[in-house]
Amino acid sequence: MSGPAVQHNSRAGLLFGLGAYGSWGLFPAFFPLLKPAGAFEVLAHRIVWTLVFMAVVLLIAGLGPRLRRIDRRTWLLLAAASMLVSANWVIYIYAVNNGHVVDAALGYFINPLVSVALGVLIFGEKLNRTQGLALVIAVVAVGVLAAEADTAPWIAVGLALSFGLYGLVKKIVPIDPRVSVGVESALAAPFALAYLVVAAIGGHGHFLGHGAGHVALTMSCGPVTAIPLLLFAAAAQRLPLVSLGLLQYLTPAMQMTWGVVIGREPMPPARWLGFALIWVALAVFTADAVRRARRGTRTAG
Repeated sequence: MSGPAVQHNSRAGLLFGLGAYGSWGLFPAFFPLLKPAGAFEVLAHRIVWTLVFMAVVLLIAGLGPRLRRIDRRTWLLLAAASMLVSANWVIYIYAVNNGHVVDAALGYFINPLVSVALGVLIFGEKLNRTQGLALVIAVVAVGVLAAEADTAPWIAVGLALSFGLYGLVKKIVPIDPRVSVGVESALAAPFALAYLVVAAIGGHGHFLGHGAGHVALTMSCGPVTAIPLLLFAAAAQRLPLVSLGLLQYLTPAMQMTWGVVIGREPMPPARWLGFALIWVALAVFTADAVRRARRGTRTAG
């Protein structure tokens, strides 16, 4: 590929990446609009309407026939991915709608370090000294935050682990991202539909009875969920992993700003210290990743 073509591809990848991570960063502004629906009801609608949206995408893209070529192992991996992303979504929705946006942001700040730890534990990848130092600092930070809260930061840890494991599964799933997102939604949809039906019969559903605006917002969960995932997939095809990794910090930075400035969530000194240690760990980790990428580029040249 020629220089101008590579530059154009990278510029497009950057725009796709900014679109994905910027959209995720705005989620704290979106999910409270779905109240009085609770976290599990919002999750159920998110799954159902994502399936509807992705069915249209797959139909337009002509990817339907690929579903018949999915083997048993891939189906099992996609089922695991569906469970993990559903867990991540419900934890996140609960956090945003119950005044824990900063805790959610912490989870996504920790996530890159969780991914490194999973690489060591699952794939036997080796850590250099710099990466090891970053992980140690992150563990100390989580300890500081747990001490400040008198309990483990379950929201942050739950989000980081569920998304980290989701990323691990997606790494080994040999399938088009659009098909993957559609199948993940389809596998969870029967449970989501059952929940919504039971809630409606029991008079606990909130889809109807709150105006046309609420219905439209609830249905928009589909594109709001799927479009950032598709933008992310497009960015991943065009950007180096280092660039993509740096971009991902945009999301928790936006979420933390929202939680502190808009949500007025408390930030005692110990919490600031915990976040500062996480940022130090990320700076160490990122500097090492950039250094190794530059070394690899020079070696290739």
